[in-house]
Order: sequence, then C-alpha cells, then structure tokens
Amino acid sequence: MKFNKPYFIASTNNEAQEQKKILVSKYGDFAVNDSDVLIVLGGDGFMLQAIKDYMDQKIPFFGINYGSIGFLMNSVADDHLIKRLNASQSVQLSPLVMTAYDKNDTLHTAKAINEVALLRQTHQAAKIQVSIDNQIRLEELICDGILLATPSGSTAYNLSAHGPILSIESNDLALTPISAFRPRRWKGAILNNKSEVKLDILENDKRPVSATADSLEVRNVKSITIQQDTSIKIILLYDSNHSFEERILNEQFKY
Repeated sequence: MKFNKPYFIASTNNEAQEQKKILVSKYGDFAVNDSDVLIVLGGDGFMLQAIKDYMDQKIPFFGINYGSIGFLMNSVADDHLIKRLNASQSVQLSPLVMTAYDKNDTLHTAKAINEVALLRQTHQAAKIQVSIDNQIRLEELICDGILLATPSGSTAYNLSAHGPILSIESNDLALTPISAFRPRRWKGAILNNKSEVKLDILENDKRPVSATADSLEVRNVKSITIQQDTSIKIILLYDSNHSFEERILNEQFKY
C-alpha cells in the first residue's frame, strides 16, 4: 500500500503543534475520512488516546515523538515523511476489552491497548479472586493489585511490576500481580489471548479497588472481566531501521 494522504493530529505540546502546521503546509490538510494514514505528533499517552479515538477509521497510525519516552513513536527526523511512510514496517495490535461492575452495579466498558490494571484504593491490601475461562485459579490473591497486559503493553507498567516481556507477534497476554503478599511466590501467568480473565474483588466494601483501562479509571469495582478483541486490527507503522520488535528485544537486554 502506498501512502500519500496523511491526516495530522498533535498533542497540546507547543513543539508538536508547530510541527503539525509545518507538515500540513507541506503535505496538505486531508480530512480524516479521505486520508490513508494518521500521523500522531506527541507522546505515548497521546498515541494511546489517538488509537482509541480513530481506530474505527481502519487506517494505519504513524507516531512522531514529541513526548518523553516515546516507546510507541518514531523519532523526530527531517526525512521526507511520505518516503518514510512508504518504507516503514507495520505491527498489528488488538485491544483488551474491560467490562466492570462497580459497587452500585453500574456497568462500565472500556478498551485498552496496553493493559487493564487493578489497584487498591486505601491502605488495606486488595483481596482478589482470579478466574480464567470460568475456572477459579486463585481463590484469594492478597496484593496491591494485578494487571493484564498485551504484548505492546508488556514493556510498560507490566515490566515495572516484574512481568514478562512478550514478543509483539505472540498470541499471549501477561497476567502480573502488583506487590503480591499471598501467595507470596506467585509471579503471574502467561495466557493465550483467547482467554477470558475474571477478577472478583473480595470484601470490596472494606478493601475498595479501582480498575484502569490505559487512562480510563473506574472506582470501587467489584467484578471485572477482560478479554482481547482479536476482531479489531490496529496497524502501527515504524521506521524500517527501528522496528517495534527490535525495541522489545532491546528492552530485554537493558540493565
């Protein structure tokens, strides 16, 4: 596929906004419905939000880093943008879908590109029952929290919680405890991406827990179900000399 109709969005970062003006004047101001690639100028958080906002357009995303870490982004460069796009490599992602009920039985749904994370809300540890495909695997996990990460999210919060790094091409998800107290030696699990994960909050009135799908938070949850929606295909583009798979490999050899 050849790209020649970019649609530009930029974060509130002044540098990103200025660069958007330059790029629009150089390459045109196509409407999103007429474009064949979406150029995201900002950081990782802005890219995650852009994916959620525009995934229904079913066009690839190419990020240019005007944030801090920029793991999901390409570097800022003066190279010809269209040439970069047409020489790029693609990565395919599918989001997690979180269905959560809070203590008032209100239903909340959200998509997450990186992870769905549960965290205790008070000084008391959370107590969570973990079920996989309708089978209870842990009757009671006492912890600060737990998260389920996609391969693209495995190098983010999941890695900081000592979870495994997953190959971007794997069909796996990482289920990782956050500061587990009991069972103390449980380090998590690698699950098939067809698995349905159900997390029930025990003593939820006494030990409240919040659930976060990337940046969207739901407070006082009592039951959460998470599953990857592989019917949704999100395409990210990366410069051929710095592929996403190479970034994941690099993370595994840092010290």
